[in-house]
Amino acid sequence: MDTAAQDTASPLSRALVTFVVPVRHQDNARDWGALKSRLRQTLASIANQTNPDWHCVIVCNTGADLPPLPDRTAVVRVSYPPNDLHDLGQGPRDAALDAFRLDKGRRVLAGMLAAPDCRYFMVVDDDDLLSNRIVAHVARNNGQSGWFVDTGFLWNDNGRTFFRVNQFDRICGTSLIVRRDLYALPAQAQEAEDGWIMSMLGSHVRIRDILAARDAPLAPLPFAGAAYRVASAGSHSRQPGILRLKFLDPGLLRRPRRLLGNLLRLRWIGPRLRAEFFGRPPA
Repeated sequence: MDTAAQDTASPLSRALVTFVVPVRHQDNARDWGALKSRLRQTLASIANQTNPDWHCVIVCNTGADLPPLPDRTAVVRVSYPPNDLHDLGQGPRDAALDAFRLDKGRRVLAGMLAAPDCRYFMVVDDDDLLSNRIVAHVARNNGQSGWFVDTGFLWNDNGRTFFRVNQFDRICGTSLIVRRDLYALPAQAQEAEDGWIMSMLGSHVRIRDILAARDAPLAPLPFAGAAYRVASAGSHSRQPGILRLKFLDPGLLRRPRRLLGNLLRLRWIGPRLRAEFFGRPPA
């Protein structure tokens, strides 16, 4: 694995928060141009933080073409092969999920090992959006174990509305901010066991329980922290769009109160939300 090459001169200096963005092998992308476009939006959202004490590490394969990168962003190149079971439905579900978790976890580990001087990590999927208040909140509460995004938004790919949801961390991987020492990272990637990689780095659903059992529970972030892009052609989870998921389910038509409640969860992406979740991509 080659982890030395970087596509930007931005140094991985000491930072409070490192955002790690694992990017799939280019052969696993149905449309690399569309993936680059979504990644560009994600990086602009990360770079929109109100507190500058952060940097970002993108982990991708050698040869992958990337969009222009914001300041404080570095690239780690790896040589992992394509994941033959990347898309759900290509094999048994458990086998496909394990293959995905191992591939993603290896990429996350490469990014974390490239940032040894940060205090907290947040793994960010390559098509999601972040609140610009995250680093500022971490700075005000430095020393805590970390946080989970309890409240967040679903976002139809390039849609004009957000849909507010609770228990966001149960459905989206862009949802955990964890103090570095709690990962107990190995010195080198080859020292990590596959089971640990899948549980701690390749999956977001187990970490809260693991850390709670170690008396290092994560606290809920006290604001909507991220937006999960759904109904995207490149999505691994293949989540349906908000309209179908929350308004066109035949069962909801027989439950008007639930339908009304869903309507009240819609948020128009006006100037305030746009300023918080969307940055300005570099030229």
